[in-house]
Amino acid sequence: MADDSSTEGSIRYQRQTILNLYNSGVPPDVIAVQMDISQEEIESVIQDAAAAAEKAKSAEGSTEPSLASFYLDAVVDLDKAIKRAQESVWRALKAEPQFNLSTEEAHNTLARLARRKAILVILNIDLVGSTRMSMTLPVDRLATIMQAFAEQMSITISAYGGYVLKYVGDAILAFFVAEGEHFLPSINAVNCARSMIKIMREGINPILNQYDYPEMSVRVGIDLGENAVVQYGWDTHTVDGKQLRWPHYDILGYTMNIATKMTALAKPDQVVIGKMVYDVLDERQKSTFRPLKINPEMWSYVSDYTGGIYPLYGTA
Repeated sequence: MADDSSTEGSIRYQRQTILNLYNSGVPPDVIAVQMDISQEEIESVIQDAAAAAEKAKSAEGSTEPSLASFYLDAVVDLDKAIKRAQESVWRALKAEPQFNLSTEEAHNTLARLARRKAILVILNIDLVGSTRMSMTLPVDRLATIMQAFAEQMSITISAYGGYVLKYVGDAILAFFVAEGEHFLPSINAVNCARSMIKIMREGINPILNQYDYPEMSVRVGIDLGENAVVQYGWDTHTVDGKQLRWPHYDILGYTMNIATKMTALAKPDQVVIGKMVYDVLDERQKSTFRPLKINPEMWSYVSDYTGGIYPLYGTA
């Protein structure tokens, strides 16, 4: 007979996973496929949570806890994520791919942080091998594979409580809000990076191999620090003859620059983190990283705290 507390814990974790994905902009139908649950069950969980949040807000004037309050590696089903990636890439290669993830939640989060400085964990994931692939594949086929890659990495980022900021060529820039809590967002970002690498190895590459396409790998850079969220004008759209304006937000800061630059120093399928992230990890997580010895000509970023070269650490 199953332990009641264990069953209750599993239900709670499943519910939290659904809400994490939904609050990160993943539509209910996509969550249903990802978690192998009916869409009706997904929508029921979302409606119950919305009702509970409204009740709590009315009673106390408070909102639901931030995703930074949860250790998300415990609720992400990596085996299902790998299976989903295999199915997604296979469908993309067989038919027209569909990429329907919403950016609304990321936009709303940036709007909340706009015009002030915020502590963020910045994650940059860069695809290795896309140049070689572009030399062997037709442009339409290359675009299909890149779109499938972007979709799976975006879903994984959302599952770990992060938000996609932008897509830059074959790279994805994402952020995790770390206001008041640096440890859990940093842990979630590091675990997200590990999961993305595993999804590439065990989910995407096996399907590419079946079609005799070259394998791909990724490099990931992660850092933590203060950033400024700024509005760069407006994006305009015409809907039913009416012009709509949507604020265009971006992130500026030393952390953003460092996370992007350190990614280039990573080996294929390696995660590189800055000292700010390393310092907040627990001892178990720290033991999986080693200091990187880098030529000063290749890395000259100076630490705001020590005045020396900013240390980097990479997975073995």
